Amino acid sequence: MANTDNFRIFYNQSIQPELVRLDKQRRQLLRRMFFTLLLWAGIAVLLFYLQVFVFALYALIPFGIYLYVMTTRFRKFVLTFKPRVVKLILDFIDDGLLFGDLKYNPKGKIELKKFLWSSLFGARPAVYEGEDYIEGRIGDVEFEMCELRVQEFSRVRARLDDVFRGVFIRSKFFAPLKGAMLVLPKKELPQLSEAVRDFVRNGGQAMDGFVRHEEFRKVYTIYGSRHTKVADLLPDELMDFMLQYRKKKGEVYLSLFGKNCYVALSSKKDILEPKLFQSNVSFDLVREFYEDIDAALFMVMALDRSH
Repeated sequence: MANTDNFRIFYNQSIQPELVRLDKQRRQLLRRMFFTLLLWAGIAVLLFYLQVFVFALYALIPFGIYLYVMTTRFRKFVLTFKPRVVKLILDFIDDGLLFGDLKYNPKGKIELKKFLWSSLFGARPAVYEGEDYIEGRIGDVEFEMCELRVQEFSRVRARLDDVFRGVFIRSKFFAPLKGAMLVLPKKELPQLSEAVRDFVRNGGQAMDGFVRHEEFRKVYTIYGSRHTKVADLLPDELMDFMLQYRKKKGEVYLSLFGKNCYVALSSKKDILEPKLFQSNVSFDLVREFYEDIDAALFMVMALDRSH
């Protein structure tokens, strides 16, 4: 995968100029809104001072129309900001020798049935929302990814419980993997008990004892099918990476079935969402989104190399 230094150079040359243009647009919208509010407030005060209340009320009508127009423009700015920046980020990733053309749909998401096929959460989603759908190839590996927010009805209270929020990726390898595997954070097991029961019911068994990476064993639990060779499917570079990502950003979930690999990278905040009242010209803002894509693709490539 491309390193951060190369991405920083690309940011300076291609992404920052676009952010500057978008930020100029944001400031123009704010200035128009501010001067309109100031003008209307002055007119309203004058009319009330002159006790022309009827005209003051009529003055609200064009102001309300203009406020609606400006609100629509702000909404359009927010909706177009992320796709324009994401496309530039994908242009950078797409330059890699192993990548085919990457396709992006800001309103798309991975199908619900594919999320359920991952067997990672054992959930019955009542809410399944997604955005920023990306699909493409890395060598012989097909992949698709998106941001997801998944919730289900609580089994003990009248409310919705969070199942997953973050980046979800599904990849399909050219050759099937030898066995099936489920890798879950130990601290999340109380919420994932249904997923574990389903996997064990279908022939899976605990395989923590086959993992030599002591630090990884402390944090994650591993289940596999009877003939799964954990060392072949879970290389050291992947375990190290998962631990590093977890410390820096959030939990990582992984499952492998046949030709399919599923990775879930949890995140509790919106990524690359623009701000209206402060500048969005920020390398850190863009880097966070790039690193999430890069992390998901790194895991796919590490698994592809290991089998």
